[in-house]
Amino acid sequence: MSKNLVRPQSISGFAEYLPAEQRAAQQMQERIRRQFELYGFTNIETPAVERLEVLLAKGGDTDKEMFLLQRLDPEADAEAKLGLHYDLTVPFARYVAQHYGQLTFPFKRYQMQPCWRGERPQEGRFRQFLQCDIDVVALDKLALSFDSEIPLVACEVLRSLDIGDFDLRISNRKITEGYLRALGLGENVPISVVTRWLDKLEKIGPTKIVEQLRELGVEQAERALALAQIQARDLSFAERVTALGVEHPLLEQGLQELTEVMQRLFESQQTGFLVDLSVTRGLDYYTGSVYEIRWNEFPGLGSIGAGGRYDDLASNYTSHHLPGVGLSLGFTRIFAKLVGTPRLPLPAPTPTQVLVTWLEPVPDKSRQLASLLRSKGICAEAYHEPAKLNKQLQYANRKQIPYVLFEADMQIKDMRSGVQVDVDLASWTPV
Repeated sequence: MSKNLVRPQSISGFAEYLPAEQRAAQQMQERIRRQFELYGFTNIETPAVERLEVLLAKGGDTDKEMFLLQRLDPEADAEAKLGLHYDLTVPFARYVAQHYGQLTFPFKRYQMQPCWRGERPQEGRFRQFLQCDIDVVALDKLALSFDSEIPLVACEVLRSLDIGDFDLRISNRKITEGYLRALGLGENVPISVVTRWLDKLEKIGPTKIVEQLRELGVEQAERALALAQIQARDLSFAERVTALGVEHPLLEQGLQELTEVMQRLFESQQTGFLVDLSVTRGLDYYTGSVYEIRWNEFPGLGSIGAGGRYDDLASNYTSHHLPGVGLSLGFTRIFAKLVGTPRLPLPAPTPTQVLVTWLEPVPDKSRQLASLLRSKGICAEAYHEPAKLNKQLQYANRKQIPYVLFEADMQIKDMRSGVQVDVDLASWTPV
């Protein structure tokens, strides 16, 4: 009887890798994890699914991006409405509010999990993607030193991934808001509308920014643009802002904070930090430092990381005042650009270091030798059936297993060099 076959095809926007690529991704993730832990961040995981009321509490257009969960069984018991999380910040906020009494503050956490968004797939945009987040949250007051630690960790992570030249752009929401309020904005034209256009400076250019702002009724369009055009790789940005001749208490506070943060970063001897006052993303929830990371080799890719300081992480879920600062790295966006390039040499498609041959009718010796190797921390597998030696060697070559152990005469062959020698497994280790 013929069988109707379902065409095997992955879904657009959902990344899927071959074994060697998957191992490369895993190794990259381990490097990221190591850097996070070097700074004392502890790992947490939250469920992929949250209650819809939790996911929607953040507001904005999140309801247009979410994947909802629905049981196919019409007779199933009715449950609370559920959705897949679209970022890791909302689940973290719920986590902190729920486990508040069991956490030690400041609480430094990292989280590396998939997220889901129902948007149109294109370069750099996926429906399922891995985010690597770090956040520090405190009770009542969060030290400003964390605002420099967060970008420093992100910078060291990206250096460890060897992605090439990037700019970790930093601004401060108080500078932007204080400046624009001093210009008289915020009453007839919402500041969030102005900042949304200023954030597009690099994409559409200054002339169109001024045109759009004037169409909105912003008479001070050119003065607003003058702030957004300030960039610096030293502390000169403060003088340049002051030279614009605008004064406001919030502006002054922002300049002091950003100067302190950048001074620490410049003293770290790390490169890649750029003060960029056009970075105005997320001003509806960020309250201080704002970060955005651009990969200079791929200017059209969009940001590969972003974050900032927020005054109250979990205000939608608890009455406790929990300020925080954090940053998210888009792992899938970065990895998709590296895979298939010389910058990402692929490892072998298997972790196996030694293949133990099976030539004897009884497999006990092969299994025992493989078990002995594993007890020493060496990844080993025994061939799965008695077979001709050439067949077993071909298997090792296809899987790029570097060593083959011949159980009959206790010799080991380096498949890369072809050298074959007697071996004492009690003292031998792979090179």
